[in-house]
Amino acid sequence: MKKRKSPREKLEQEQERRLVDTDKGRMLVPKPLDVDAVMRRIGEGKLVTVTQVRERLAREYGADFTCPLTTGIFMRIAAEAAEEDLEAGRTPVTPYWRVVGTDGRLNEKFPGGAELQAARLKEEGHRVLVGRGKSSLRVGDFESCLQELWSGPLLLYGCYFQAGDRPPRR
Repeated sequence: MKKRKSPREKLEQEQERRLVDTDKGRMLVPKPLDVDAVMRRIGEGKLVTVTQVRERLAREYGADFTCPLTTGIFMRIAAEAAEEDLEAGRTPVTPYWRVVGTDGRLNEKFPGGAELQAARLKEEGHRVLVGRGKSSLRVGDFESCLQELWSGPLLLYGCYFQAGDRPPRR
């Protein structure tokens, strides 16, 4: 029987990023490590939206936009790999809990659901509000905490990397 890949194996698997011409313009299909590298840049106490991550990747690779489906899948994989790393005692980890929806909503698909994301954000001083309905947790006044994602090489572990490079294992 074939063994399932761990989140870390999924994150680090060899995969090519692609630029695809569509009727809406040039679309980037990123690699999982591209998404992870952008997420690792989010500072403590700061937030970014999924849209900001997608826009940053599109700018980095000369696309008009980034595929929303693969970006969402790769964010979840990066989050699961971060939890795997935490369980194994490896640090630093990708601070996936700092990524919110465009309206400040928390992500139900992250490990532990929106509840774990809310707990991690509260530890960093954010105010989490409870609304009604599905995915009702969101960060209050999240706009004031948004971090700008500038283009250029990414600084990880004291070294500069381009998005998609493999950071050293810790």
